[in-house]
Order: sequence, then structure tokens, then C-alpha cells
Amino acid sequence: MALHESIHVTNWFYIAFIENNGMAYGMQLGSKLLLSLFRVGAIGLLSYYLWLQVKRNARTSYVLCLSLILAGAIGNLIDCMFYGLVFDASTSYTVAGFLPFGEGYAPFLMGKVVDMFYFPLIVTTYPDWFPFYAGEEFIFFSPVFNFADSSITVGVALLILFFRKEISEISLKRE
Repeated sequence: MALHESIHVTNWFYIAFIENNGMAYGMQLGSKLLLSLFRVGAIGLLSYYLWLQVKRNARTSYVLCLSLILAGAIGNLIDCMFYGLVFDASTSYTVAGFLPFGEGYAPFLMGKVVDMFYFPLIVTTYPDWFPFYAGEEFIFFSPVFNFADSSITVGVALLILFFRKEISEISLKRE
């Protein structure tokens, strides 16, 4: 697919090809290299913490939630590590081509992350009486994301909903 091209699957689901240069929702904090190094450090810390939890026989469901987060983080890191090394730059008019290793558009750890799932659940227009945005289009749930992002989001949501005790133990141990 060309950059920003999408396939309409249902009224509320599209496969859309975008390349994310930064973090969630395309945010960028600092340099791409700094973000990649942060990802490597976070993955290392989470891996060590997960290993400790397995070693102490933590609840299986807690370990699975942590594993979801870790797997998503690793997936996004692999994407930024290698995607730029093996593909040429995508454009709105051409499909990215597969290249020999190292001849892509970006060096190691500097590639973009591919996002492809788009769920515009509600597409409507702001009413005329709505301040500042009257008559403009409103899309409920407009981010485009990938499977790794979903894994991280579901893992974090499950931790917050069902593992408050474990989370509070982490913060108590730090004090």
C-alpha cells in the first residue's frame, strides 16, 4: 500500500497504512534516537521485573498482562530498528520497496513504526451551536494504531483494572 492509502473493510473498520515517527498518536518528545534508547531501557527494566515476578510465582494473569506490555514494546522496537533498514521511503504515490539489508531510508533504531488499524466508530459533524468547532467534522476514535500498540494498551488497562494490589506493592517497595 502507498502511504496514507486505506482499505475500507466495514463502516467502522479500515486497514490504513501510515508510518508513525514517534510515540502514540504520532507525538514526538526529543529525538528519535532518544526515544529508541528509552524503549530499549524500558524493555530491559520490564524484562527484569517480569523475570522477578515469574521467579516469585506471581499470579499467572499478572505475568500475562506484563507479558502483553513487553511483547508490544518489543514489537514496536523491532519495527523502528529494522523497518528503515530494509524498505525505501514510502510516499503517497508509490509503494515502498523491499531493499537489501542496510540500504533502506533510515539507519538502525531510526526507522518509523507502521500503524494500520483505524476504527472511526462515529463520524459526524459538530452542531452549529457548538463553540469553536461548529460545522466541523467530528470523528470518535480517530487514532491509527498497530497490533503492538493494542497489546500494550490492553495489558496496561488490565493491570489498572485488576491488579491494583500488585501495582501498589511496586510503589511501596520504592519508598
